[in-house]
Amino acid sequence: MATSLGIRGRVIGLAVVPMAIIGVLLLFQLIAGKIDDLDQSLRTRAAAIARQLAPAAEYGVASGNIEVLQSLLEKVAIEADVRGVAVFADNGQRLVQVGLGAWTEPAQGRLPTDRLHQIEYKDRLVYYAPITRTEVVVEDFNWVDEPTAQPGSTRLLGWVGLDVSRSATFKSQRDAILRSLAILLAGLGVSLYLAWRIGRQITRPILALTHTVSRIGEGHLDERVAQTGQAELGSLQRGVNHMAAHLQSMQDQMQEKIDQATARLVYQASHDALTGLINRREFEQRLERTLLSALQQDREHALCYMDLDQFKVINDSCGHAAGDELLRQLAQLLKGNLRERDTLARLGGDEFALLLENCSIPDALAVADTFRAEVQRFRFKWGDRIFNVGMSAGMVAINRDSGTAASLLSAADAACYVAKDRGRNQIHVYESTSHDLVRHRGEMQWVTRIQRALEEGRLRLSWQEIRRTDSVGEPPCHVELLLRMVDDDGSEILPMAFIPAAERYSIMPALDSWVIEETLRVCQRYLEARREQHCMFAVNLSGASLKDPAFRRMLLERLQENPALGPHLCFEITETAAIGNLAVVNEFIDAMREFGCSFALDDFGSGLSSFTYLKNLKVDYLKIDGAFVRDITINPIDRSMVEAIHRIGHQMGLKTVAEYVESAQTLAVLREIGVDFVQGNGVHCPEPLETLCGTA
Repeated sequence: MATSLGIRGRVIGLAVVPMAIIGVLLLFQLIAGKIDDLDQSLRTRAAAIARQLAPAAEYGVASGNIEVLQSLLEKVAIEADVRGVAVFADNGQRLVQVGLGAWTEPAQGRLPTDRLHQIEYKDRLVYYAPITRTEVVVEDFNWVDEPTAQPGSTRLLGWVGLDVSRSATFKSQRDAILRSLAILLAGLGVSLYLAWRIGRQITRPILALTHTVSRIGEGHLDERVAQTGQAELGSLQRGVNHMAAHLQSMQDQMQEKIDQATARLVYQASHDALTGLINRREFEQRLERTLLSALQQDREHALCYMDLDQFKVINDSCGHAAGDELLRQLAQLLKGNLRERDTLARLGGDEFALLLENCSIPDALAVADTFRAEVQRFRFKWGDRIFNVGMSAGMVAINRDSGTAASLLSAADAACYVAKDRGRNQIHVYESTSHDLVRHRGEMQWVTRIQRALEEGRLRLSWQEIRRTDSVGEPPCHVELLLRMVDDDGSEILPMAFIPAAERYSIMPALDSWVIEETLRVCQRYLEARREQHCMFAVNLSGASLKDPAFRRMLLERLQENPALGPHLCFEITETAAIGNLAVVNEFIDAMREFGCSFALDDFGSGLSSFTYLKNLKVDYLKIDGAFVRDITINPIDRSMVEAIHRIGHQMGLKTVAEYVESAQTLAVLREIGVDFVQGNGVHCPEPLETLCGTA
């Protein structure tokens, strides 16, 4: 209860409660004293009446004069509080009585004969005073002026009974209590009023302070308290106001910083940090609005998708810092050619987009060609090197027949791809009937299907034996693991259908990573099942995966976890990928050889400089391109090529493998030439992994 009282209630309680306690205690003390005084006064007066009445009644009792006694008692009975009075003989006989009274017979009660006796009842007091006869001896012959009385003997004549009521005393007690309570309540009321006034004066500024502090706590930092107090209270009011002013100043500063940070965040959310151009998210929103205006107001706009030519050369040869600086300079160059309503954005990497509002395709082509010419004339200087870059662009019209914003971007991207494919540094306008665009869109669809297959686990591995030409009926000891995709209807899709799209759109590292993980799992289970047989598992690696540091790091980590798998792995690298990344490939081969891995150069003979680069590659197997093997029985040139490759391979200590062996005649010719291994459907058709000793 005390915790729910406010300051004012506590101040009032502090002033009134002690006074109330003291007042009640004083009241009890006064009432008790008053009651004692009234009772004592009644007793004293009654005792005095009884004592005076006894000698007065001596004559009447001694003479037997009842009338005298009656007259005497009537005079006594008229006294206040006297209920009754009586005179008794010495034998206890009641001689006369006036008024009420319940008497104890004196003789039977054995009352004292030499003193006043009191009997106390709840509502009355009864006194018995002895009536005695005293004989006094008077000496008549005395030398002094007055005679001297000598005490003589006393004789009991009877008793005087006096019955006194205590009701008047009780009434006086009640009246005294009521008066005292009224005085106490009046005093408490006056005290309460004075305490309320004083408490109000004390608590009003405190309550004002409390309200102000509460409002400040709610965030109303402009709230102030009136400075009406003095001394400590005034100092507290000034302190609260100073605190509020300081908090408001701090809030204003913080709000200003928040506004600035918010503005920066809003800007960063819609702009590219490197070039200052709007980013892809903001550009797509503006494209949506532009498309809506074309649909509702029948306006014509144009979208141009631009991609820099030779940017990768600068980025790879000079580093990302040079690439970033080139993008910054080109962004400033392109912004200088914008019209008022045009929107230029960086979509990512070296890709830019230009939105031309209220612009026909011929006008848009003129604007885009201005951009292309500016980029072509631009020279980028980095250190002591100077580079020139180009720009390929794809354009698509935005009208009421256009699809979604995503489809517009896809169409412009496809048109840009066609511009690059046709020689770069040119602009191509999107046409839905273009053969190149159809091919590109087909590849884009494969990208989606590949990614979905990865996510849904619809990739599989098959195996095909790579058989020695001099072995017949022996268990397979060298197999190539071949990638397959399971289509939505459950059919099997061969890799030549989706690998080109995966290579073009940089999905090969993800596919190769899956193949490596699955190969290591299969190899581990095969070894656990058949430790006495040595088997080599060959897997293909793309050039994109070889150049990817993350992929190479992943493969090294897996072999470090289980180095026993290394001698059972053979990585097949295409000739094109090896020649294009010779230093990286040799570094990778050296790292893998530490784990006992082998390497094969796949599709050898398809390149223009195969023999020139062969001596610089540290491989173990030379796989002859199937284009030479397929018609070896009828084409003497193909046979000569196979013989030359096999002879050079043996001179370099390499084992040769002939691919695409489809018939027994082809196998016989290859044995005659002396090729070490053969592979193809004529030797062994690919099978699911489940058939390879039950390892899957």
